[in-house]
Amino acid sequence: METSIRSINPSNGEIIHEYEEMTREEVASIIDRAHEAWSGWRRRTFADRAALMRRAGQILRDRKDEYGGLMAREMGKPLRQGAVEAEKCAWVCDYYADHAEAFLARETVETDARKSFVTFNPLGIVLAVMPWNFPFWQVFRFAAPGLMAGNAGVLKHSSNVMGCALAIEDVFRAAGFPDELFRALVIGSGRVDPVIADPRIAAVTLTGSEPAGRAVARRAGEMLKKTVLELGGSDPYVVLEDADVEKAADTCVSSRLVNSGQSCIAAKRFIVVRAVRELFERRFVERMRAAKVGDPMANDTEVGPMARVDLRDDLHDQVRRSIDAGARRLLGGEIPNGNGAFYPPTVLTDVRPGMAAFDEETFGPVAAIISAEDEKEAIRLANRSSFGLGAAVFTSDTARGERIAAEELECGSCFVNGLVKSDPRLPFGGIKVSGYGRELSHYGIREFVNVKTVWIGS
Repeated sequence: METSIRSINPSNGEIIHEYEEMTREEVASIIDRAHEAWSGWRRRTFADRAALMRRAGQILRDRKDEYGGLMAREMGKPLRQGAVEAEKCAWVCDYYADHAEAFLARETVETDARKSFVTFNPLGIVLAVMPWNFPFWQVFRFAAPGLMAGNAGVLKHSSNVMGCALAIEDVFRAAGFPDELFRALVIGSGRVDPVIADPRIAAVTLTGSEPAGRAVARRAGEMLKKTVLELGGSDPYVVLEDADVEKAADTCVSSRLVNSGQSCIAAKRFIVVRAVRELFERRFVERMRAAKVGDPMANDTEVGPMARVDLRDDLHDQVRRSIDAGARRLLGGEIPNGNGAFYPPTVLTDVRPGMAAFDEETFGPVAAIISAEDEKEAIRLANRSSFGLGAAVFTSDTARGERIAAEELECGSCFVNGLVKSDPRLPFGGIKVSGYGRELSHYGIREFVNVKTVWIGS
């Protein structure tokens, strides 16, 4: 068993901090105290909860540069993107402070009873198993609705962003939430199973890889506990012959390079109708080549290092295997000299099913261009994936785009003439091996409540 957890700067390989793992007894004590805190919190009014949640949002805004720097050091996110992430977390805090009471209001139902209604009650402690790539946002998009619904939260964050986990714990404490209501567990992945099995844990939410999702769902299923899983994606972006190709290419590059390409909903497969493929490739490569790669602490950096060297090496192996299978490299594709987990913006074309760049999730700044004869083939290729998180379609005919988005592409979110992004006002999640359940909007806050029927006779 590990005795310590290291946070390592991916820009230079230096150890930032070493954390002693919590003992089993310490973990059990945290869960016990969180359960105690929940017993009082669940009875607090929405107005009380909202006041504290708005205060948490203000702390995030006030400290956005500090948190952006922490993300840059721990997982390589470009500094400006980290500050924006902190602001987005403040937005989700404000959103649920404003809307949670209405989302969870009792619903009267006319029956043979004198009175009957549905009420939404908190479940208890929600365990969150979270990844490193959006170390604040992915926590707050569960925590803001969860706490506003009256639940408590226990966070098992990715080991390389333990500083972010503890900073988030401090945000809630500084905002005035009960000290033990939201806690971070300093433990490795191998110690998640007994936490899930603890009878005081009511439900589990996970954002991460497909193998991690399967493992957590298996254990939670054994314990008959509700889960929400947001797993990987290989998002297809379909570019039709009537699209504004230059604008589409610019949007596609922006989506491919967000968070240095390390996003579940980043565009990964670019399926372009043959009539506009040459123009799209030319513009796309120009924009990818122009992206500034460098120190994530520099304000002009667009692409920082990947979060870990082993992840960079895995990505390079996917590129190499795709080229060996017949893909052509238009840009990048070589590990640079020097320290750090850097990988250059890379473009592969002539990508086909059966290649790693088509079939697997490429979690980094690597783009796969795929040719299609027409709309029908483009849709077929887009859906030829085990993933189903996000997708986009580009066309000058918005009615055509709406039809394809609403009826044809197999995913949890589909955007027309824009990049896929999460928004507190809209439900977020996937299908197929991209997971199940929804976060955000009114759908998300109802995932971890008891939907209870109340029937009152005469």
